[in-house]
Amino acid sequence: MQCHHRDIKCNVTLVTRDEWHARPTKSTSPMNTPVGIVFIHHTAMSECENQSSCTLEMQKIQNFHMDVRGWDDIGYNFLVGGDGRVYEGRGWDRVGAHTLGWNDVSVAFSVMGNYTHKLPNTAALTAVTNMIECGIQMKKITRDYKMYGHRDVRPTECPGQMLYDLIKTWPHFDPNKPVRPTPPS
Repeated sequence: MQCHHRDIKCNVTLVTRDEWHARPTKSTSPMNTPVGIVFIHHTAMSECENQSSCTLEMQKIQNFHMDVRGWDDIGYNFLVGGDGRVYEGRGWDRVGAHTLGWNDVSVAFSVMGNYTHKLPNTAALTAVTNMIECGIQMKKITRDYKMYGHRDVRPTECPGQMLYDLIKTWPHFDPNKPVRPTPPS
């Protein structure tokens, strides 16, 4: 399905939870949008190159997050496959479980695969940037958002060295330590 919202058409193909046969979530917390922080992750698991293999990978990730980690659902807001499709995780309007301490003030995009020694392909990278732009148009992400890698707030290799080196060149990447926004009073 093409990703669109009212009159906004995004240049991504979104695979919905129903289309990848997601398990039901155990509970949800609503996300207050727009958010001003975007985190980039990698799954550090297998890559996928078509909707069939990416669907299987989504199911593996969801099972791991729910059955091993004990989370309510798959942790990320959106995941991106090597097929250039965006797979709906928790979506725009649900708090994720991707970046401890930051889930309620950010969205996370995770590229399926391990990007320590190689980059994701062009289709996946284009899907990430297009989805962020879509989030801005839909008023889910602020225009002046700041981007970080998962490692900027947690002791992890995520999103992999090669992908991290690349996102550091993207316009909204912030080289400073992130600061949690203060809640409105």
